Amino acid sequence: MMEITEGSHAVAHAVKLCRPQVIAAYPITPQTHIVEALAGMAADGEIDCEYITVESEFSALSACLGASAAGSRVYSATTSQGLALMFEVCFNVAGLRLPVVMTIANRALGAPLSIWNDQQDSISLRDSGWLQFYAEDNQEAADLHYLAYRVAEDHRVLLPAFVCFDGFVLSHTYEPVNVASQEEIDRFLPPFQPPQRLDSKDPISMGMYATPEYYMEFRYETDAAMHRANAVIQEAGMAFDEIFGRNYCGLTESYRLDDAETVFIAMGSICGTVKDAIDQMRDEGEKVGLLRIRCFRPFPLEEVRAALRNAAVVAVLDRNISLGSRGAVVLEVRDALYGSGVKVLGYIIGLGGRDVTKADIRKVAQLAKSGEGDLFYGLRREVL
Repeated sequence: MMEITEGSHAVAHAVKLCRPQVIAAYPITPQTHIVEALAGMAADGEIDCEYITVESEFSALSACLGASAAGSRVYSATTSQGLALMFEVCFNVAGLRLPVVMTIANRALGAPLSIWNDQQDSISLRDSGWLQFYAEDNQEAADLHYLAYRVAEDHRVLLPAFVCFDGFVLSHTYEPVNVASQEEIDRFLPPFQPPQRLDSKDPISMGMYATPEYYMEFRYETDAAMHRANAVIQEAGMAFDEIFGRNYCGLTESYRLDDAETVFIAMGSICGTVKDAIDQMRDEGEKVGLLRIRCFRPFPLEEVRAALRNAAVVAVLDRNISLGSRGAVVLEVRDALYGSGVKVLGYIIGLGGRDVTKADIRKVAQLAKSGEGDLFYGLRREVL
């Protein structure tokens, strides 16, 4: 059933259909509408769950950790400084191999204070062991929650997952969304069956002290699970396509790449603007295309190599910055294409919610063709 709905409400409805047993969250702009809607559903009896009102984001994820360890399907949501406050617990959740799913309404980190969108918050936790999905639009933002639970809870994976969508740009925007039925989601997403859980009748220990003789093996196992997730994501995408007719069978999406010489790479809602700019440039005879990264962790190394094997130059649009180095995405792409002869250039763009227009995308294409890259695009020189 198609509905015109706000992005946050589409996500909340998707979470409801996943049948979470415990929800713990703390409101923070711009994700508040998600947990506000879920709190209303819980109060009205629309969700059979325990909704825990907590005093901070640290407490919210800590409650989710405990509930997941006890065998419950759990959910939370946050953004920006709230995610930063969860930093310690994020590593604990992944290290304990608990399939928590959390929505990130991407927002810039302070200081200075900003409530607008970029992807610095979730990117800052790229090494924590969480799967990371990035939605282009609100349909995908809803659908990726179904996929995230199915992949995270698969016994070959057992890792937590971020479902990221751009704050305000998507979270507060109304778009047409094809809303699934409970029966359809129940077909796609089986109940959570943990391989082990905390149980007073059958006690086990979790999160124990690890000496140097054993710690590295735990990290190895978590990394191996992240790599296994690649195939599981593709399996889940094919199963989703069979039921819903929407294709999430890969970790990337190609747009007009067949003969593209200049290729953009980006994540999130900016990709819609890039596609429109590509259509305009194509009409003018320019061979340009887009490789959209839907899943940043695990990074789709082989998909990137295959998609870009014929490109002459790649322009990576990063809405984040690894200060003192480059954007996080361009670093990954350069690693994937090392030795291929493809020129990879990075552009830090749209930080703190700055608008990125079709004209900007065209200018980046011109810079890439001239070989000028690895720069902050669109700086206001008069204030520097």
